Amino acid sequence: MEFSSATISAPFNSDTAGVVRIGGTRVTLDTVISAFKNGSTCEEIVFQFPVLKLADVYSAISYYLNHQDEVEAYLEQHERIADKIKKNIQAQIDTRDIRQRLKKQRNEKEE
Repeated sequence: MEFSSATISAPFNSDTAGVVRIGGTRVTLDTVISAFKNGSTCEEIVFQFPVLKLADVYSAISYYLNHQDEVEAYLEQHERIADKIKKNIQAQIDTRDIRQRLKKQRNEKEE
């Protein structure tokens, strides 16, 4: 039996914002790698995200393990972007006393 030495490509797609998604789904590389780093197996990741194909998750993890520096740089960059967006949202929305305001609204609706 002979095996082909064909190169297997990673199942990644980038959207217009540069977010890498797995296998044509909306599941991000960040999500899969985070689950893997937290101890999930590929099978558990597919169980959590049934839209994913097991082979694609294995390919994504394999790519990560073979290109850790590159993927970690991507993850750090996107974490910085997410933090910046979060700070912008928090600056625009007054979250002080939100619990009291929501209770007040609920009580007004009930009356």
